[in-house]
Amino acid sequence: MNAHSPSFGLASVQRSTFDDDGRQTFAKHYPEGPHRLRHHLGDHCLLELDALAELAEALPDTSVEYNRGDLPIGIDGKPRSNGLTIAETIRQVAKSNSWAVLKNVEQAAPYKALLTSLLDEISVEIEAKTGALLTPQAYIFISSPNAVTPYHFDPEHNILLQIRGSKTMTQFPAGDARFAADEVHEGYHTGGPRELSWDESFMNAAQTFPLEPGEAVYVPVMAPHFVRNGPQSSVSLSITWRSEWSYAESETRAFNHILRKFGLTPKAPSRWPQTNRAKSLGFRVLRKAGLAG
Repeated sequence: MNAHSPSFGLASVQRSTFDDDGRQTFAKHYPEGPHRLRHHLGDHCLLELDALAELAEALPDTSVEYNRGDLPIGIDGKPRSNGLTIAETIRQVAKSNSWAVLKNVEQAAPYKALLTSLLDEISVEIEAKTGALLTPQAYIFISSPNAVTPYHFDPEHNILLQIRGSKTMTQFPAGDARFAADEVHEGYHTGGPRELSWDESFMNAAQTFPLEPGEAVYVPVMAPHFVRNGPQSSVSLSITWRSEWSYAESETRAFNHILRKFGLTPKAPSRWPQTNRAKSLGFRVLRKAGLAG
């Protein structure tokens, strides 16, 4: 990252963030089962509001997103600005009615070290199921009381660790077209938005995970979800990674987008442990030939 990294160091974590029971729970459910975990990260100095405000000002503009927090679960397009700077948004989060995310914070060396230390603890369990741990990234969410992160999906394997305040994550089955149509997946993997259309009837299939400090939740690849903050301001850390399987899922969706242009109705990618290898390789060939745009 070209800008200055924050001027503080990485405090050592005194004990493992995930204990043996947590790693066993993770190994049992990963990669397709949403589940709750305990963590021992505590009030880490890198996750204090002043540290996060400093980090936000150092990150490139493309790595910072923030807006009003009083949002509906489903939105059409990007939400409105809150009228503040990112540093003001974070430092005043208790009263700024905002939701903010700092993306790819591993661009700053202290946060990269933190991310690496956390993923190292569960890398054995990850690689036993989905192979090499690819593209590790971290995101930090800072939310005002009662703020909503609207309904959306993400392409990574993800563990969200609650650091301060409380929130409730509501998840829906990954890969189920009832909650995100195949065409919506294909649009996202070819440059479209991650925000999804909401229908209140979806709640019949919801899995709800209330989170307090010291708790975490695992989110499978492309599992639709939304988050509602509790009555206090909140800080959460999301640690994510990709796998060959997740990349194949993305590439298969993109390949299906191309097939649909020719009037075909392609089959959606299979969920893990199926590989989706043929369409993934097909898309890679088209991309290399410059024909995947």
